[in-house]
Amino acid sequence: MALIPESPNPRSLRLAIVVQRYGEEVNGGAELHARWLAEHLTGLAEVHVVTTCAVEYTTWADYYRPGDSQLNGVSVHRFPVDRPRRWSHFQKLTGTLVQRDHSLLDEWAWMGQQGPFSTPLFNFLRQSYPHFDAFIFVTYLYATTFFGLPLVSDKAILVPTAHDDPYLHLPLFRPTFHLPRYIVYNTRTEQELVGRVTHNQAVPQIVAGVGINVPADYSAARFRQETGITGDFALYLGRMDESKNVPELLAHFLRYRQEDGRPLKLVLAGKSHIPLPDHPDVVALGFVSEQRKFDALAAAALVVVPSLYESLSMLALEAWLMGRPVLVNGGCQVLKDQCRQSNGGLYYTSYEEFAAGLTTLLERPDLRAQLGDQGRRFALAQYSWEVVLAKYRAILDNW
Repeated sequence: MALIPESPNPRSLRLAIVVQRYGEEVNGGAELHARWLAEHLTGLAEVHVVTTCAVEYTTWADYYRPGDSQLNGVSVHRFPVDRPRRWSHFQKLTGTLVQRDHSLLDEWAWMGQQGPFSTPLFNFLRQSYPHFDAFIFVTYLYATTFFGLPLVSDKAILVPTAHDDPYLHLPLFRPTFHLPRYIVYNTRTEQELVGRVTHNQAVPQIVAGVGINVPADYSAARFRQETGITGDFALYLGRMDESKNVPELLAHFLRYRQEDGRPLKLVLAGKSHIPLPDHPDVVALGFVSEQRKFDALAAAALVVVPSLYESLSMLALEAWLMGRPVLVNGGCQVLKDQCRQSNGGLYYTSYEEFAAGLTTLLERPDLRAQLGDQGRRFALAQYSWEVVLAKYRAILDNW
């Protein structure tokens, strides 16, 4: 792959966004964050994305062809992964790391397995350093940031998307939060968490988050016609696996259906990495287009966010922009704070609270409308693209 040529407009800033996976086929919060950010920053700078050929996070196996391409006005540079990840082996290694005493050398060995490790990608970062004004690294957790950011640290902006999981507390990651020239957080809660853990307050930082792309064309009626789903349903959107706490959501919902007689479905949209129950009221749609996603949001009675680990729930923001209330896991401080700040939903910390919240929202359409409207006003005020891009513009204007 050739090096980046000189910019045809030397007065234009040139940005590189570095992220582990990138593409319309990728359904991950941080990766979607990176893609939407890249596409919107084209109004401020010449934007490039530096990423791997992977689409599946469990293996990092190459899916896309390596090389240069264009996607929605963004130049994308893809590089092959040195080796795929053996998921079952990695899960065992992770369990050992977080459950037992270990050395820093053990953490380095774990990071080598975490991936995705791409020697050509790191060589590209090193060689293209003079050709970019800034490198924006999205997500602290993966090898693309851990090994890539130190190569260009004086030009680096870190968007950590951090949450209170065991990995953030590993000494291995401490330098990652002290090396960049700037850090952009998703929420004040995330910023305060990282500050407590890493003591990185000397690094310039700001809370900006990400905007949400809402299509002009969405239809609840179209969703119901195409899926045959009638009546009230709760909606979950995103990756279905243990890290998103979906097994607990399924267990809570099935118990609720057994104990409560009202008709209700749980609709799940996204790639599944766990077995799903064979139950008539659990409807799995698989990976869906943006149009189908917002059709589903328009039709849903409420949106459920069961995750324990979030730096910002894009799903909650999407729900609010569609005027839908959320029922979120209060064990996640970010989600709990988002609900409190927006007055856009309810939170639970037990099955009993989950059931009570679900019943309240189903029995009170007036409350659903009120919470959805309050959430919408919060999302527009705090996380519209106009607000987000103004903050990035302020950073880059003083770069």
